[in-house]
This record gives sequence, C-alpha cells and structure tokens, in this order.
Amino acid sequence: MNYWLMKSEPDAFSWDKLVRQGQAEWDGVRNHAAQLNMKAMKVGDRALFYHSNIGLECVGIMEIVREAAPDSTDDTGKWIAVLVAPVEPLRRSVTLKTIKADPLLSDMAIVRQSRLSVAPVTVEEYARILELSGQKR
Repeated sequence: MNYWLMKSEPDAFSWDKLVRQGQAEWDGVRNHAAQLNMKAMKVGDRALFYHSNIGLECVGIMEIVREAAPDSTDDTGKWIAVLVAPVEPLRRSVTLKTIKADPLLSDMAIVRQSRLSVAPVTVEEYARILELSGQKR
C-alpha cells in the first residue's frame, strides 16, 4: 500500500462534502507532477485529505477506489482522475504549522513543494500524521 496527500480548497470541495457523497472523482488536477502521482495510485492506497487555502490542515483519510481514468471535466482527454472514498476523519486535524515544526515531517513533499496538490507520503510520515492526530491505526 502507498500513501498520498491530496489537497482541496474546502470552499470548492471539502471533507464534509466527500463524506456526504460517499465517493468522488478527484478531478480538475492540471499539474503534470500531480498527474504522475495519481497515475501511480493503486486501489486500496490511502490518502490524507488536506484542506488547502482555508485551514491548511489534514482532516481525514481517504481510500483510492478506482485507479487513473480520463478526467470527466477535461474535454481534451489529456488529464486523468482517480476515484476516492472517505475512510474516516482524523480525530484532530494536523495543521501545516505542526507539520513544518515536526522534525519527522519537515521534509514532506507538502513542505518542499507547497504548490503540489497530489503528493506522495512515506510510511513513516503517514504514521506520524496519524500519531499527531490521535488516530488509532
């Protein structure tokens, strides 16, 4: 299993909306590096749902339920999307400030490449985020 961090602006698509919908196409990603990350995702991989712009925090855990397929919002056929489903909310959100201050997380892709909307997360980073959130594994 691989781990990821996927960003969404909560006023555009929030964790609560994903929970209400039950699953969603992670569409609209128009960055080549983020696209490569989504192409590497496999069914069963886990992703941290990160509220960007407003909140700047990890708020939940998602599962990849369909691998890369054409993005339904792209008329050109150039871009792909994955399908995600909520697994559970984090007991406590983990803010970007907390991530940057933690020596175990200071090299995360979200810190090094702050504009990247879909990024890999190591096993150790994922475990640390869960620890900081008070989540049980």
